[in-house]
Amino acid sequence: MKRLFATLMLLGSLGLSSVALSEQPVPAVAPAATAEAVPAAAPETAPPLEAAPAAATDAPAEAAAAPVPDKGDTTWMLVSTLLVILMTIPGLALFYGGLVRAKNMLSVLTQVFAIFCVISVLWVVYGYSLAFTPGGDLNSFIGGLSKMFLAGVDPSVNVETFSKGVVIPEMVFMVFQLTFAAITVALIVGGFAERIKFSALLVFSVLWFTFSYLPMAHMVWFWGGPSAYGDPAGFLFAKGALDFAGGTVVHINAAMAALMGAIVIGKRVGYGRDAMAPHNLMATMIGASLLWVGWFGFNAGSNLEATGTAVLAMVNTVVATAAAAMSWMFAEWMIKGKPSMLGIASGAVAGLVAVTPAAGFAGPMGAIVLGMVAGVACLWGVTGLKHALGYDDSLDVFGIHGIAGILGAIGTGILVNPALGGTGVFDYATNAVAEYSSAQVISQLWGVGTVVVWSGVVSFVLFKLIDMTMGLRVPEEQEREGLDTATHGERAYNL
Repeated sequence: MKRLFATLMLLGSLGLSSVALSEQPVPAVAPAATAEAVPAAAPETAPPLEAAPAAATDAPAEAAAAPVPDKGDTTWMLVSTLLVILMTIPGLALFYGGLVRAKNMLSVLTQVFAIFCVISVLWVVYGYSLAFTPGGDLNSFIGGLSKMFLAGVDPSVNVETFSKGVVIPEMVFMVFQLTFAAITVALIVGGFAERIKFSALLVFSVLWFTFSYLPMAHMVWFWGGPSAYGDPAGFLFAKGALDFAGGTVVHINAAMAALMGAIVIGKRVGYGRDAMAPHNLMATMIGASLLWVGWFGFNAGSNLEATGTAVLAMVNTVVATAAAAMSWMFAEWMIKGKPSMLGIASGAVAGLVAVTPAAGFAGPMGAIVLGMVAGVACLWGVTGLKHALGYDDSLDVFGIHGIAGILGAIGTGILVNPALGGTGVFDYATNAVAEYSSAQVISQLWGVGTVVVWSGVVSFVLFKLIDMTMGLRVPEEQEREGLDTATHGERAYNL
């Protein structure tokens, strides 16, 4: 009887420990934060509950079994990956395509589609390795080449999520991050749509992905993982910067590149004189809707597990977006006298961008406030700021993704405060949520400042080098003709 009682007590304690572990809060990290692949018998990871009975026998304790991926987590990551692909093709392509003139619709669709294909291949060749492996002496800024060509990445290899002892297949994490890289590069197209050479755009995309996206992804998201917390991490991760799903890595990063491209390439022929209204707002509305749907994979998928935090990220992605769409709509209504569909759609995108870094950290009420501020701020960004500085950012990439990305990144440092409904920042050293400090805002400013300078300088230099060697801009007669026929020999519409 004593042996039976002792066995039951031990099983109960193990069960409670497993439940507590599985429900720990999300740490101060973003979607891509991961360690090296967890070895098949990693001794530091917690054993699955099924192994508990063996510990209660009189036989010598056996080595703890390696954690096994939960099918629900894996399924959610597969679905999230598909949703982010949906954001890019066709979501972003249609959103951008509807905003340009009819003679350039097909060119924008082709640019987005081609970039997705190019970055997908580069990611598995060297991108994943440089973003998510240790980089030796350069580890603060870039990874290494140990997983080039996906060496060692196969369906049997797992990586930890944000919970110690909880794993997912490394291959699903890798392909999920592939979609982030692809949409980031594709976002840049909007800054200089209707006037760039297709060949120059492809060259820029390869170089920018290598020298701007990969270092930023490593700096923000690379760390040792829960079982190796405290190991060397990326520069901004070590600074404590929070970015749940890519406010810095994706949106500010791409916005700075788009702004530099708009400045270096120059304004479109006839800008400020000729009518350049969007030719198909129906396509834009469909694209914006697909972006919103796909963004649930972008934000909620960034939790890497199908848990309550993923649900929080999904709720925030709904309410912040709705609030931003309404604030833009009402502000425009007051200023211009009419609420436009384009304004509502643009406001929604602004809300999506702003909530991205805060999705798993802010409470729903905080997300609503963030969305409301972002909607009004981005309306100013695409009107007042753009006109004051005089640049031709064709589809307002900086005005929306740049302004909302900066607001969201800084706002995350405020809204994570539990007193404001946030989740707090999980401290793996104490295995508990840390006491909130206003110093978190300083960490967020480090993130914003670093990406603005890094992407701004890298993008400007790359655009200048390409312009001096192969040229960035199509000839004026081709620009007037339209890139659909001049570059691709096709038309989006044959009526």
